Parts: sequence; structure tokens; C-alpha cells
Amino acid sequence: MNRKKTVAIAGSLAMLTFGVAACSSDADVASSNLSKDADNFKINRRIVMFNGITDKYLMVIEGLCSIAVDSEESQLEVTCKVGPGEYKKHFLGLSDNVSYFVEQGEAAKVSVTQYKVIFKPSVIVPDIDFKGSSEG
Repeated sequence: MNRKKTVAIAGSLAMLTFGVAACSSDADVASSNLSKDADNFKINRRIVMFNGITDKYLMVIEGLCSIAVDSEESQLEVTCKVGPGEYKKHFLGLSDNVSYFVEQGEAAKVSVTQYKVIFKPSVIVPDIDFKGSSEG
């Protein structure tokens, strides 16, 4: 990508971010930035699955974890960083009596005036694995 195109894209993203941020409250911007940090494994969380009828905890997951609710499958997907380059993914079923809450471990410093924009060049050019045939 040439320099002119890169500058144009960066400028467009800055304008878009400014436009969105101008319409957002401080809480909205801070919440968005905290979520981005958690999704990039920078925030310690405690995720608790509990039975709403019996009030019993079913499972507790603690660590640098990202969460995603999959409404279609009625499940919570939890991905946690457990070491350098090492991750675990958990699928937790949700039902009318099983729910969860997520607690942030420590306070984190984030901007309330600027949205975070994260570029990951490795996503643009992904790591591709090829499977060879085992004929023989």
C-alpha cells in the first residue's frame, strides 16, 4: 500500500472516530475502550456461571478473558490467555435458570475522549495452514 493511500485511510478513520466520539458520552467511550482492552487480553476478569433458581455457583473462570454471547446457540463463549501465545476457549450453556456475571478485577486507565482504534496487520494477511494428503 502506498503512503498516500495509507494517510488517506488513517485520516478517514480519524474523522469517523471524531464524528462518533462527538456523539458519545464519556461513559460510552470509556466502556468501549475497556471492552477493547478486555478483548485484547489486557483486563483481568472473573466470570461466574450461576443457577438462578438455587443461587449456586456452577463455575468460575478468572484471568485475562474475552467474552462473547452467542444468542443463536444460547451460550457464552469465553476465550482466555493462559500464557505467551497460549489460549483456552470455553463454551458455557445459558438457559432460563443459568446465567452469568462478569467482574473486572482491577481498575484500568482508558480515555473518555478518544476511542481506541487497533490495527492488526496479521489479520489482513493471516497465517494459513495447508493440509497435505496422506496417500501412499
